[in-house]
Amino acid sequence: MKVLVTGAAGFIGSHVAKALLARGDEVVGLDNLNDYYDVALKEARLARVTEAGGDAFRFVRMNLEDREGMAALFEAETFDGVINLAAQAGVRHSLDAPFDYIDSNITGFLTVLEGCRHTGVKHLVYASTSSVYGANTNMPFSVKNPADHQVALYGATKRANELMAHSYSHLFGIPTTGLRFFTVYGPWGRPDMALFLFTKAILEGKPIDVFNGGHHKRDFTYIDDIVRGVVGTLDTPAAPDPDWDSANPSPQSSNAPWRIHNIGGGQPVELMRYIEVLEDCLGKKAEKNFLPMQPGDVPETSASVDTLADVTGYKPDTTVEVGIRNFVSWYRDFYGV
Repeated sequence: MKVLVTGAAGFIGSHVAKALLARGDEVVGLDNLNDYYDVALKEARLARVTEAGGDAFRFVRMNLEDREGMAALFEAETFDGVINLAAQAGVRHSLDAPFDYIDSNITGFLTVLEGCRHTGVKHLVYASTSSVYGANTNMPFSVKNPADHQVALYGATKRANELMAHSYSHLFGIPTTGLRFFTVYGPWGRPDMALFLFTKAILEGKPIDVFNGGHHKRDFTYIDDIVRGVVGTLDTPAAPDPDWDSANPSPQSSNAPWRIHNIGGGQPVELMRYIEVLEDCLGKKAEKNFLPMQPGDVPETSASVDTLADVTGYKPDTTVEVGIRNFVSWYRDFYGV
C-alpha cells in the first residue's frame, strides 16, 4: 500500500512508519517539526526512518491545518491508507495554549478527513486517547460505555475527532477507525512524558515531581505492542455493524463504516511501582517531591482491549520491567550517559 503517516517524526509515528516500510509499504511521512519539545530528537527519529525506507519513504514538512497544502498532497499521492498521528499532545499544555489544540487537532483533522473524502482513501486510522474517558471512573475503560464528560481540552478535541470521523463515515462511506491510546512509552519516547522526565532527573541527581502521592495507576503500553495494534488496524478497515440498533446505539460501532477501539497494555501499574522499576534499571534511587493531583488529571486509567483483540488479534505482552529496561538502554546510548 501507499500510506500517509502524519506525525512521522513523532514517537509513535516514527515507529509505525518504520514498521510499514519493513513490510514493503510505500510511506509518505508528514510532520511540521514544531518546537513543542526537542526538535533534534524529532530529526533523529526521522533520520532513522529515512535510512530504513530508502526510496520507499518520502518526507513532507507541513502543518495539518494548511488547507491548500494538504489538499494538494492528497490529490498528488492518492493514498491507499492514512494513519493520522499528528496532533498537539499533552493534557497540561492545553491549559496554557488552548488554541494550539484547536488548530492542530480540530482544523488539522478536518483537512485529513477532506483529503480522504476527495481521493477515495480506503481506510483512515487516527489517534484518539484514553483522556476522552474524562470523569468516568468505571474501570476498566470500555469503548462500549459513553465518553462524554471531558476534564481537559485535549481530551475534548480528541473526542471531537471521533464524532467528526463518524459524520464523514456516515455521509461519504469512508472507513474510519479511532484508537484510544493509553500511556505509550518506550525507546525514542517523548521528553514531556513521565518516564523520560524521571530518567533525566534521576541521572542528573535532581528530584522528580510525583503527583497524587504516587498513587496514580496507568495502563502503560509499550511502543512495540502499540505498533502491532496500529498496523493490524490499518489492515482491517472498519465496516458497518449489522447488529447496530439506532434505538439502543452502541458508542463503539455504527451502521456506517466507523469503529472505536482502546489500545492499551491491559495491566494498570501504580506510578510508585513504575518508579521502582526505573530505579532498578538505572541503579540509582530517585529523590521524590510529592505533590497533589494536577488540574485536568485523573487518578487511574485501565483499558479493556477486547474489541481490538476481536478484530485484529491484538495481544500486548511487554511488561513494564522489560519495557523500561529497553527505554533506559536506548536513553543511555542516545544521550551518552
